[in-house]
Amino acid sequence: MTNKTKWSAQIFIVLLYALGLKAYYSTASPDELRWILGPVTWLTALLSGRSFSFETHSGYMSSDHSFLIAASCAGVNFLITSFLMLTLNSLRKKRTVGVSWRFIPIAALSAYVATIVANTVRICIALELQHHSPQISGLTANQIHRIEGIVVYFGFLLLLFVLTEDTRTGRNVWLKRSIFPLVIYYTTTLAMPFANGAYKQGLEFWEHSAFVLLLPLIVILPFVVCGLVLKFGSFLFGRLTPARFMRCCDSLRLRSRFQLNNQSEPFR
Repeated sequence: MTNKTKWSAQIFIVLLYALGLKAYYSTASPDELRWILGPVTWLTALLSGRSFSFETHSGYMSSDHSFLIAASCAGVNFLITSFLMLTLNSLRKKRTVGVSWRFIPIAALSAYVATIVANTVRICIALELQHHSPQISGLTANQIHRIEGIVVYFGFLLLLFVLTEDTRTGRNVWLKRSIFPLVIYYTTTLAMPFANGAYKQGLEFWEHSAFVLLLPLIVILPFVVCGLVLKFGSFLFGRLTPARFMRCCDSLRLRSRFQLNNQSEPFR
């Protein structure tokens, strides 16, 4: 099998897995999602000190019946997004040399672990927001909850990208590559739901899409600014050789002496 044929087959398997998992999740009940809801709930209980019990067809209910970890809280969409980012990014960079087949299950396991961690953090924050709900003018409690979910999920997706990216890559190249997780995130959270007809929900879908479109840009903005500052700094100081630096210092000393003489003898 040539590298090109192998690469095409791997792309097909990755996309088939993602689409199959998406189709499974769209009809799965909480009972069928215990493989991911269970570990998330266990970690959430450990970190938050809250206790949960499983209720058939509902999900994991807190002991005070104030919080439900339902099927929609499973984080399967993030699992699909992180899996696609890990696999497609590697296949994109190693198209000519090829990638081992075992990389796909390793990426799936990595995405699963990342999903459990990210979802646990998201739910723990949601529990805190439930008891200490911030009052933000113009935003409802549901909108605040939505903002928290988007920021946490995309933040962890970006962190996963940073942890798996080659640290030897130049800053400028890394900055360009960091757009890749943003594209994958938009594909799974906007393009795929739109293709499935989610836009028929009307105003609710477009409001959600606006949050999904804008918030990741706000999250990634500090990294872009930092990259530009580092790029400008390397350009500026890269041109400042030791010889030029010494000439600048000599020029500043001469200028200071000239100004000092003018101030001491103004009418000379």
